[in-house]
Amino acid sequence: MRKPTATRRTFLKTGAAAGAAALAGCTAEIPDDRVTVSEVDSEAADAATTDSADLEPARETTVDRVAADPADIPAPIDRDEPATVEVELTTKEVVAEVEPGVTVDYMTFDEQVPGPLIRARVGDTVDLTIHNAEGNAMNHNIDLHAVRGPGGGAEATMVAPGETERVRFTVTYPGAFIYHCAVANLDYHISTGMFGMILVEPEEGLPEVDREFYLGQHELYTEGETGAEGHHRFDMGAMAREDPTYVLINGEKYAITPDNYADMTAERGESARVFYCVGGPNLTSSFHPIGSVWDEVYPQGAVESDPHPNVQTTPVMPGSCTVATMHFPVPGPVKLVDHALSRVARKGALAVVDVGGEPNPEIFDPNPA
Repeated sequence: MRKPTATRRTFLKTGAAAGAAALAGCTAEIPDDRVTVSEVDSEAADAATTDSADLEPARETTVDRVAADPADIPAPIDRDEPATVEVELTTKEVVAEVEPGVTVDYMTFDEQVPGPLIRARVGDTVDLTIHNAEGNAMNHNIDLHAVRGPGGGAEATMVAPGETERVRFTVTYPGAFIYHCAVANLDYHISTGMFGMILVEPEEGLPEVDREFYLGQHELYTEGETGAEGHHRFDMGAMAREDPTYVLINGEKYAITPDNYADMTAERGESARVFYCVGGPNLTSSFHPIGSVWDEVYPQGAVESDPHPNVQTTPVMPGSCTVATMHFPVPGPVKLVDHALSRVARKGALAVVDVGGEPNPEIFDPNPA
């Protein structure tokens, strides 16, 4: 894996709106009579400085990272018979940086956003144990959209701090389904990180690809402005207005990029499948790969449906998932974004597949003779 060329803190502190726009592939020459990007940056910096005075200092973090590693997922299922899949999750309330100098109280499954990808096959029995870590302040549970049962399992898995619950269920239909905490104020719990995906493969499995990646988008609503240094407390009013401070892929601003955690890499000629879940709790994602199209999209994660070919942008609603594939005929970054682009340039919704390999001028020639 190629190493990042800058630290996370350096990249996020110096990038601001101009860096975000460049990463998104959206920069353009601006006429003289229009507001320049640098002017926008200056205004944003002034606003952040002003608002930071109203925030308490950033808190000591309890985890170094909440962004789930998109490549750290279970392997495709290679068996012909149903089995029992044992799953163990721990709900954990943590403090982490959403960007350098900005701390937030997260609620998580296994200290990551999105929570771990659960992988099973139609007919499997899932034996799920859920722990609520000692020291947590709140009750938690889990509602899995792959479950036929009261609340998707939420009623049976309600668990108090320091306690454990267990449930068994059979997955009877294939697809990519979201799971999330579903206690009172469930939108608050989801917004701060409590969602993930359960993938139920059909009996014949999924088509073979070279790589698989797992990402999740959600909004974070805080009392501070985007980028204002300090500790951001949650803002219920902003959530009710659907006015987020951050729109994030994997829980942190620009987390999965070459200049940050650099977790998504591929080589020219390879193919990849992306599992994408949107926790929300409110906003629909317009999921788009800059520098490519989706070769195939299975809307709402319906993997037994006929896929849509050559899709530029696919909607993924809150509380839903999509499965999309692409291949990489040329090297260079493929930027995965919510094409509501202010969410990319201003609020953090960007992940990058860093594709290596030799140029392919038959497909793309940036410097023709």
